[in-house]
Amino acid sequence: MNKTRLVTLGLGLALLSGCGGATDFDDLRAYMDEERAKPKGSIEPLPSFLPYEAFTYSAASLRHPFQPPMKIDLTQRQRGSKDVRPDEARIKQFLEEFNIENFVMVGTLTNGAGKYALIKGGDGVHRVKVGDYLGRNHGRIVEISEAEVDVLEIVPDGEGGWLERPRSLTLKERS
Repeated sequence: MNKTRLVTLGLGLALLSGCGGATDFDDLRAYMDEERAKPKGSIEPLPSFLPYEAFTYSAASLRHPFQPPMKIDLTQRQRGSKDVRPDEARIKQFLEEFNIENFVMVGTLTNGAGKYALIKGGDGVHRVKVGDYLGRNHGRIVEISEAEVDVLEIVPDGEGGWLERPRSLTLKERS
């Protein structure tokens, strides 16, 4: 056993002496000195950015670009009134964010507080009553019946006045 230990110890010392003998780093030092002697590069400055300019979209009250244009006979065209105009100071209701074409009446509810219509559109089914607003053209609900919801929209006439335009959402039949 003593002999085996001596042989193992001898082999271990031979291996360790092979690893520690090479301390010649002259080629590495020469390469690093050469790289350090090269001229330093410069970093390009950041590009200058133009400041953000706010943009006000002024065509919100015009016809939606994906709706077909309506043919209007200019002689029969109804003129707007300066007396009719939307209440711009009023706080907008949630359903005014959506086009009225996206809404469908799906039912009615009646309780002690009054009659309500169930309107599907936007992001679900909503309960509305007379006096609530929906659609992007200042549409106010004026009447709720079992078969339809009557809405009165206020739209620009194109000449600085406003027109009241009646619309109806009819009850969607179940299929």
